[in-house]
Amino acid sequence: MLRLLAVFLFALQPAFAFALCGGTDLIEALPDNEHAALRAAARSEPYPEGLLWQATRGGTTFTFFGTYHFRHAQTDAHLERIKPLIDAADAIYLEISNEDQSAFERQIATDPSIMFLTTGPTLIDLLGDQEWQQFSSEMQARGIPSFLAAKFKPLWAAMMLGIGPCEAQENGLDANGIDQLVGDYAEAIGNPSRSLEDFAELLETLDNDPIEQQLNMIRLTLAWPGDADDMTYTVRERYLRQQNALIWLYARKISVEFGGETGAEDFDNFERVLLINRNIAWVDKLLQEPAGKSTFIAAGAGHLPGKWGVVYLLEKKGFTITRLPLFP
Repeated sequence: MLRLLAVFLFALQPAFAFALCGGTDLIEALPDNEHAALRAAARSEPYPEGLLWQATRGGTTFTFFGTYHFRHAQTDAHLERIKPLIDAADAIYLEISNEDQSAFERQIATDPSIMFLTTGPTLIDLLGDQEWQQFSSEMQARGIPSFLAAKFKPLWAAMMLGIGPCEAQENGLDANGIDQLVGDYAEAIGNPSRSLEDFAELLETLDNDPIEQQLNMIRLTLAWPGDADDMTYTVRERYLRQQNALIWLYARKISVEFGGETGAEDFDNFERVLLINRNIAWVDKLLQEPAGKSTFIAAGAGHLPGKWGVVYLLEKKGFTITRLPLFP
């Protein structure tokens, strides 16, 4: 599950080019009955597909674009499509604005304890011998040496495991994703992006979870027998097909099947913290914008679908929902 969450919900990315990695579509490879059941479940969710949505009430308009936080084959085309919508907006929101992202990166540089275990046992001690060896091998495949991997906080370690080795080796973590580009464009037109939330507060909330629960994030990723590059490929390709609910339900399926006795409970907890609570808070924040204004929001595509997605939450607030075409 954390592979999906990391790809879908987390990214702090500066700028380099990188090669797109191939792989196998794991959803397509499911047995026919499982594939059909997953697609049926996705279709039953509110607003299961679509990356571009508009919610209107009176003169107030919210336009949502669901992002994939890393660069992909259509990143530049997506940016060109949404530029007119950004131009027309009175306010522009990202999960974390470019300014706040830079400030957070500076904070990490001066306070390693945000990302690393600076006191007490390291992951060598916290994980069992077999788990540590497997984890160390996975991190080395991503270009992270064992001495550094041992010091990662479990949350950050799990997020790093969420990126396939190929993408990590091809500078996928350093490529300009659409979120960064939206922020750059907003700055260029004189309407700088704003943050939907305080990212440091979100990480602090996750960091306050019991250590065993945090370690379970790593263990779940290690327990899944599939190929991490295939997972990254699957999420990216399904995103490009705009199948947001399908991706999320596949994440649940993996968690339940490979997460042991607490797999379903762990998924529900992460969904609550990483998705539901944030969506509710974001909608509340957006509704504080002056009435009659136009607001553009670029946020991870996983926040769009479902009963707790931002689109349906706004529908329940009396907004009329319209799906906009991504391309003519």
